[in-house]
Amino acid sequence: MNPDKLYLTQTDTTVGFLSANSKKLSMAKDRDANQPFLICVDSLKKLKKLTRAPRAHKKRIRRTFQTSFLYSNKKAIRVVSDSQHSHLLREFDFLYSTSANKNRERFNLKYAYIKSDVIIEDWRGLYEGKASNIFKLGKKRIQKLR
Repeated sequence: MNPDKLYLTQTDTTVGFLSANSKKLSMAKDRDANQPFLICVDSLKKLKKLTRAPRAHKKRIRRTFQTSFLYSNKKAIRVVSDSQHSHLLREFDFLYSTSANKNRERFNLKYAYIKSDVIIEDWRGLYEGKASNIFKLGKKRIQKLR
């Protein structure tokens, strides 16, 4: 797997673009390059390499599904437990993830096909689902962002 490629695949929540290159994602989405992307990992071990989870929230992080957390280092990270999606993530330390659409627009399959380098489609097909919840974690508090 090439880290500079832009992958179109069904994630655990919705159809999305994945890449290890955030600049490539920004160009595909036509959005500001300074706006950060969600980071997806396939295991808690890889999460520990990227950030430190507050002690008060460790159990919540381990047990929640389809949920992203914004950590104190300003990284939004989701641990993917879906076996189909995590299979792709195993090949990389992490991948940046975003929905497969133009910035602030609805999903368009034709647009997604044109922008992607590699299309990975499994038995589920490609469909627009509900985006993941995002929670901002403090030392003790938690705040729902989406």
